[in-house]
Amino acid sequence: MVTLRELKEKDAPLMLEWMHDKDIQKGFKKNMNGQTLDNAVRFCKAEKIPDNISSGQSVHFAIVDENDEYLGTISLKEIDLENENAEYAIVLRKKAQGNGIATEATRLVLDAAFKKYCLHRVYLTVLADNKSAIKLYERCGFKLEGEFREHLKINGKYVNWKWYGILRQDFQ
Repeated sequence: MVTLRELKEKDAPLMLEWMHDKDIQKGFKKNMNGQTLDNAVRFCKAEKIPDNISSGQSVHFAIVDENDEYLGTISLKEIDLENENAEYAIVLRKKAQGNGIATEATRLVLDAAFKKYCLHRVYLTVLADNKSAIKLYERCGFKLEGEFREHLKINGKYVNWKWYGILRQDFQ
C-alpha cells in the first residue's frame, strides 16, 4: 500500500536516483542527467502542497510506502481552474516499478484531482514508444485522444507524442 504526501528534503537523494537512471530517462522528453542533489533539495523544499490551489500552479506529491520511503513523484501540473483541468505526470524509482505502485498512486492522485481540486479533466502526454507507461495510463482509465507524428526530436531522431485524457465521469 502506498500513500501520497508532501515532498521532503530527505526525498532528494532518492529523486536523484531516477533522474540519473538512463533506463528511466528513456521515457522522458527532458534530460534530467544534469540535475544535482542541490537542485533536488531545492525542488523538495519549494513544493509545498497548498490548502487552496490557484490557476497555473502545480502540485507534486511524494509516493511513499508504509515506512515513508520515497518511491517516486506524481504531479498535477499547470492546474487550470477556469477550464478545470491539469496535466498528470508520474515517475518511479526503478525498485518501485512493476508491482502496482504506479496504478495505486495514479488512482490516488486522480481521486484528489476530481474530488479535492474539483477538476473536470486530467490529461497527459507520452512518447509513443513508451509501451509500459501507456499500459498504465489505459489501465487507469485514460483514453487516447490523439498522436502528434514526429513531434519531438530526441537524440537526433523524430518521435511521435501521444495525448491521453480522463474525465471526471470516466473515473471510477
